[in-house]
Amino acid sequence: MKFLECSALDRLNDFLGNLNLGERTIKGCLEAYSCKHAGSDKKLSISLETEILDYLGKSSDTDSSSPDQTFLTRTSRKTLVYLVLTLYHMYPDYDFSAVKAHQFFTEESRDSFKQIFDTYMHEASKEWAETVGGASLLDTLFKALDEVWFP
Repeated sequence: MKFLECSALDRLNDFLGNLNLGERTIKGCLEAYSCKHAGSDKKLSISLETEILDYLGKSSDTDSSSPDQTFLTRTSRKTLVYLVLTLYHMYPDYDFSAVKAHQFFTEESRDSFKQIFDTYMHEASKEWAETVGGASLLDTLFKALDEVWFP
């Protein structure tokens, strides 16, 4: 993976860098990384995939009907591996584990995170409208993401 410079994210990063919402402050940063495995990423990717499959007790070609195995389909396992690889690049001194990461993605934790995220995004959107104006925060975010994916 490689960090990609992306000017489309600069305006959003300026806004999200230290956004005071009263009781809470968002200190956010949006970064773009390539998904092409480079150097040690390929080896780590295979290791993480193996770790996930060992944890689930299955081979990569089989699926099961248990909730954990249903949640971690081949596509979601790949997404989890990319997430962990990105975290390794952002925080190289921290030891991430795909299995530990998987344990945080329970149905309850996803619902709780979604509720918190929706609340903060709603508050951030109101602040964006007051301070920046123009297109909404989400429209600006989606436009920036489109520029990252389709340069």
